Amino acid sequence: MQNLPLNKKIILFDGVCNLCDSAVQFVIQHDKKDIFRFVALQSYLGEEILQHIGINPKNIESIILYEPGVAYYYKSQAALEIAKNLGGIWHFGTIFRIIPTGISNQVYDYIAKNRYKWYGKKESCMIPTKELQSKFLS
Repeated sequence: MQNLPLNKKIILFDGVCNLCDSAVQFVIQHDKKDIFRFVALQSYLGEEILQHIGINPKNIESIILYEPGVAYYYKSQAALEIAKNLGGIWHFGTIFRIIPTGISNQVYDYIAKNRYKWYGKKESCMIPTKELQSKFLS
């Protein structure tokens, strides 16, 4: 994939999900090393990245962490990898790696399945403020 920033990890997220929006805001606030960039799954670039890594966008109810040229992480593994990269106290979230992936993904899937019911849904993807535009790829 061309035109992706070098040395940045890309978080693909559901752009209309209020829970996902809150998670993105949390990561932005705690990303002291400026590691992450964000792409809505519903965007052209989001769909292009999904196609590149071989994930069908119709089957996606997850956050994805994509490290261009290295790897991608999906569901609970993405969340744990993001926590690890945030460092500080958030690094301790990686303790949850002791839970088998199958079980942690079941919990993740349950939350993902109910996220709109519990947290609501927007009509369209969020528009970042001028200060945050550089963190969002399009």
